[in-house]
Amino acid sequence: MCDAKLKTVLSLLSQVARQLNALSSNGPATDTNCVKLNTNENPFPLPKSVMQSAIAAIEHQYLYPEDDNLSLREAASDAYGLSKDQVIAGNGSSELLGLIYRAFLAPGDRVAMLSPGFSFNRKLAMLQGAEFLEIASSEAHSLPIEKLLFGPAKDAKFILLANPNNPTGTFVPVAEIERLVELADRLIVLDEAYVDFAPDHALRLLNRHSNLLILRTFSKSYAAAGVRVGFGFGHPEIIGRLRNIQNVFNMNVIGQAVGKSILAHRHAYEENHKHIKHERQRVTLALLQLGFSVTPSHANFLLARVPAGQEGSCWQAALKEQKILVASFPDRYLKNCIRISIGTKEQMDKFLAAAKHICVSFRRKSRFSEA
Repeated sequence: MCDAKLKTVLSLLSQVARQLNALSSNGPATDTNCVKLNTNENPFPLPKSVMQSAIAAIEHQYLYPEDDNLSLREAASDAYGLSKDQVIAGNGSSELLGLIYRAFLAPGDRVAMLSPGFSFNRKLAMLQGAEFLEIASSEAHSLPIEKLLFGPAKDAKFILLANPNNPTGTFVPVAEIERLVELADRLIVLDEAYVDFAPDHALRLLNRHSNLLILRTFSKSYAAAGVRVGFGFGHPEIIGRLRNIQNVFNMNVIGQAVGKSILAHRHAYEENHKHIKHERQRVTLALLQLGFSVTPSHANFLLARVPAGQEGSCWQAALKEQKILVASFPDRYLKNCIRISIGTKEQMDKFLAAAKHICVSFRRKSRFSEA
């Protein structure tokens, strides 16, 4: 029960903060014996050269990290053929997303996202008191440009896209992205978190379009999810303003060192990326044989519609009993789906063996209930 002083303090919270419950500290612990295929991490260790940079950085733990991530931004600008003023570095691309919301949205403003998309955007909009519009698309390989620019979204301060998309894994041709950017009179935020598993990218559009902002992360294709390294690329005027509201020392010395080392050793990840693409195809074919419908993916995960008459949450629970973690979704259009990250061959073998076992179990239950 709240005492009188605490009630007074809580009453002073902003309207947005009052809508949020206090988080419990008693969340479920992760079972280290589980095969973790629910958060799209890269399953491989850092290359030796990158790991050495992380270890070396620990020796400087008593020093503050470099202000404004200058040398990391310079390394990224060299790697991607941009100027350093076109680059912002962040504690993962999720930090940069938060900056964009803070910079562009006031209470009552609107923001639009192609749906289905990254669900965390809903919370970011709510924290700014903004209205979050989800624009559905029925076409996997084209954009609903009329819907995104007109109708309910016509007053949106910016539009969010992901290419490849999460959670579907679908990829839209870059020409489609450019068509939207050309027609739009507002900011287009393009999340390319999974682009290293796709056939193309949109960085070449930056110098032609001042209203395009691209996000990248080293969490997916470069096996650095726990280190938190992300980038934003865009017009210097926009990037400079985002950097100006960024938290001081937003990255630590290890993240800065690992980020620079990854940029210098991207070739060391080629086999890693080949493996994930190969396993993605192998698992797709195996799931089709089990009665799943699988969306063609250009990311390091698969969105699979479970066999007819079943729900994704049931499959998620059944796989968890087999020590396999996958994602399911409450969204109406995705409730019959699970999303499976692509891991090592051994991890995917365990997943497929568990899926076969569950298929047999569900069929037996179905026959029993019919009888």
